Amino acid sequence: MLAAFEVSEKMSTMLAMIREFMDHEVIPLEGEMLHGDPATVEAGVKAAQAKVKQMGLWAPNHPVEFGGLGLSMVDHGLFAEAVGRSPLGMTVFGTQAPDAGNIEILHKYATEQQRERFLRPLVAGDIRSCFSMTEPETAGSNPVLLATTAVTDGENYVINGQKWFTSSADGAAFAIVMAVTNPDAPPHQRASMIIVPTDTPGFNLVRNVSVMGHSGSGHASHAEVIYQSCRVPRSNLLGPEGSGFLIAQDRLGPGRIHHCMRWLGIAGRAFDMMCTRANERVIDVDGGTLAGKQVIQHWAAELDAEIRGARLQVLHAAWVIDRFGPSAARDEISAIKFEVANTMLKAVDTAIQVYGALGVTDDTILAYWYRHERAARIYDGADEVHKTSLGRRILRRYAPVSDYS
Repeated sequence: MLAAFEVSEKMSTMLAMIREFMDHEVIPLEGEMLHGDPATVEAGVKAAQAKVKQMGLWAPNHPVEFGGLGLSMVDHGLFAEAVGRSPLGMTVFGTQAPDAGNIEILHKYATEQQRERFLRPLVAGDIRSCFSMTEPETAGSNPVLLATTAVTDGENYVINGQKWFTSSADGAAFAIVMAVTNPDAPPHQRASMIIVPTDTPGFNLVRNVSVMGHSGSGHASHAEVIYQSCRVPRSNLLGPEGSGFLIAQDRLGPGRIHHCMRWLGIAGRAFDMMCTRANERVIDVDGGTLAGKQVIQHWAAELDAEIRGARLQVLHAAWVIDRFGPSAARDEISAIKFEVANTMLKAVDTAIQVYGALGVTDDTILAYWYRHERAARIYDGADEVHKTSLGRRILRRYAPVSDYS
């Protein structure tokens, strides 16, 4: 198992290139992101994307036949940690959510026609997409409770319903919407996934939902969408009818580990910033710094240990997926989802505490993360859902007759 975490020479070279590019080309764009014009940021991101493509590092986790590099899950974990150090990193390298998850299910379930129309330009970065599952009036942690419907009318589906937190719908070319197509079927076979171009009449982007006081725009947004008699061809069905829950699980499992990989990058950079600040911040007339205080030393030691542990857990989960498939890594994915989210949030919060008042301003990236990453403990399954699910499975292994249903 140890050999599984050894980094190849090729991957080591790639990571060195990525880290240098992040430091010199991507992180400097954050000032404009925090204080400037969104159009200027977008132009900077597009210029950086062009350089990434010239370097041959575009879309490393996506299929080779569609223009990606086809990295293993372990290698993708190392990559994602390196680019996750900036909120712009994933977008610059073409691996941002929700496109990454949509690419995975399109690659697995799309027809050849759907692949050419939607998948190929999505991997190339020519268009963006969104994933439309969560509803304001139903529990997001239980997809079988969906209220949005897609009713067959001849050769079309007519979709009606309200969605929100449809991330990145602002400017997206198409949505993958989860809607009930078979209301009389067993609960896990009622819904389907349907591709809906966003210029379809009846697709109504109502607003970008304000999160912690920021509505965002473009990719960095979470939209409320109303489907109002939205008519699309039945050929836009993704996978078999009634397989929406199955496809959602296929999408959310790898999506959860992708988030964890990115969170390691955030935790690592917050830790670096904290330690740098502690050594620079003079707090007495004799030139003593925060780094000389025992409480700061304890924080550094504890966070370092927790981040190391989180990284090993994520790489182990990735290794299990590479070797045995996502279903075999169910326990590992549940564990890292709440463990890494909390480690990342602790790193950000501790760094803010060391920065003092500066930490809650937008003069550093820390406050941005504090606002936008608090949801890490909620989306793709709240902490409590993952803990309950994992704990039940663990305890069942010790019970001769299960009573944990």
